[in-house]
Amino acid sequence: MAAKGRVLSGIQPTHDSFHLGNYVGALRQWVALQKDFDAFYCIVDLHALTVEPEPAALRRRTLASAAQLIALGIDPEKSTLFVQSHVPAHNQVAWVLECLTGFGEASRMTQFKDKSQKSGTDRTVVGLFTYPILQAADILIYQANQVPVGEDQRQHIELTRDLAQRFNSKFGNVFTIPEGYILKAGAKINDLQEPTAKMSKSATSPNGIIEIMDKPEVNLKKIKSAVTDTGKEIIFDEKNKPGVSNLLTIYTALTEKSISEAENEFNGKGYGDFKSAVGEVVVEFLRPIQNKANELLVDQSYLSQVLKVGADKANAVAEKTLKDVYDAIGIVPRA
Repeated sequence: MAAKGRVLSGIQPTHDSFHLGNYVGALRQWVALQKDFDAFYCIVDLHALTVEPEPAALRRRTLASAAQLIALGIDPEKSTLFVQSHVPAHNQVAWVLECLTGFGEASRMTQFKDKSQKSGTDRTVVGLFTYPILQAADILIYQANQVPVGEDQRQHIELTRDLAQRFNSKFGNVFTIPEGYILKAGAKINDLQEPTAKMSKSATSPNGIIEIMDKPEVNLKKIKSAVTDTGKEIIFDEKNKPGVSNLLTIYTALTEKSISEAENEFNGKGYGDFKSAVGEVVVEFLRPIQNKANELLVDQSYLSQVLKVGADKANAVAEKTLKDVYDAIGIVPRA
């Protein structure tokens, strides 16, 4: 075990760009955690297969995800950054855990319930049913103490803990029992077109999402077209002025000013000036991130080396856990 606590978190490469909500809600805290923890950050390409992949897009997005994570501040010298499929033990331990998981237990997982009710069980893939167990394996093979997650992921941490405790009680203490490191309730970035809904790739319109890799003029246009209201005051009031409040949240999250400072700054100004200022802050914040990510994608040799080193480090830890798991349950080792 590492001298300092170990954290593990992952993100799916399902799109060409992360969005601002990903950064402010989670990735910014990943960057902070690498200073105090032995951090393992994983691009979970196997989880992305629960939606039928377009092969060229999956390859492109996996590398784009790695480039953006580095550009956003994940330091390969401080963190282990790797691709999930480069570590075979994820699937090997997941199968062992699946054989310890009750059918009813898996059926109660929220995402499967929601999607199968919408699409019908015949159109819902088995991978969506079992993916929380693969997620548990992702965590447990690295003996992570802490798993940084949002409040909506608490159920997954509970399943992971239950499976680890069940295995340990039956076969001996192999797995570290992880704690959910519930990410600080920081700024929640909402959709620009539906400002009462969280910014998400599943949004009805792409115009509501600030993509980290979008061209400056595209993001400026989106912000200038953001839904506000018929009033004139630039004040934070989520109930009555959700659009203005969301823009204030974005502005303060990127400038590190307080809400009251921002309200004073825009006191007496119109919505047009306000949106232009928010747009300028977003564009200037994203510019160096975009430049760095694009540099890494133009010459992928450094990126490939980072992911190779990360996979080597991840495999060294995961294979030790896999050996302990197989020994505990009686799998005969290969000669």
